[in-house]
Order: sequence, then structure tokens, then C-alpha cells
Amino acid sequence: MTSRADKLGRMVSLVKLQLRLSEWRLAQLRQQERGLQDEQEWLVGALNDGTPPAGSSSESIARRLNRTSVDARAVQAQAAQQLDQVRAENRRVKQLEEVAKAALAEKLRDAEKRSLEEMTGQSPAVRAWTPRPANRNKP
Repeated sequence: MTSRADKLGRMVSLVKLQLRLSEWRLAQLRQQERGLQDEQEWLVGALNDGTPPAGSSSESIARRLNRTSVDARAVQAQAAQQLDQVRAENRRVKQLEEVAKAALAEKLRDAEKRSLEEMTGQSPAVRAWTPRPANRNKP
């Protein structure tokens, strides 16, 4: 039978993995956001030069810039939601770690108490297999 402390330890590990996954997703969104910003800067630069790159018109660059701006706003919104999720999961990890730490301390106290009881002979299990002293008042 696994103890409460062991179960809580496994829960902490699982929640930490979920946190790492959320942080990875946030990093991916930030990277995507930077890529879109770089593309926007390039497109604005192409429009400002007055001579669009070969095969592109000012109108097509403007449409592409508009689409990139919409995508960038959507990615920013997703990143903000993901950041909130990372913060919430981080709080949850810290709370679970505290609960697991308290459960482990309780488990260790119980083990120490049982050990002391066994050494002093006060444990019910020890009393059951230790011989009782003979009663001198019996005939």
C-alpha cells in the first residue's frame, strides 16, 4: 500500500511536467510572435522603400502586412492566455509541494514513533510476541 506522501510526490511530478509543457508552449508562441514581428518589419520596410521586391506590388505587400498583423494579434492573445496558465500551474505546483512536504514529514514522524515504540517495547505488535513475566501470585 502506497502512502499519502508517495501519492502526493507523484502528483507533484505530474503537475511539474504539465508546467514544463505549458512553459514550452509559451516559448513556442513567443517565437512565433517574434517571427511575425520580423515579417511585419520587413514588409513595412519594403513598402517604405517605394520599390517593392520583384514579383510583388504595393497592394499585395499591404494585404500581406494586414494579414500578418491580424495573425500577430491572435498569437499575442494566445500567449497572454498561456502566460496566465503557466502562472496558475506554477502556483499549483508550489501548493502541492507544500502539501507533499507536510505529508512526508508526517510519514517520517510516524516511522520514527513506530521505531521508538518497538525499541521500548510499547508497540502493540511487540507486546504480542514478547513473553509476559510469570505471575508470582498464582499457585
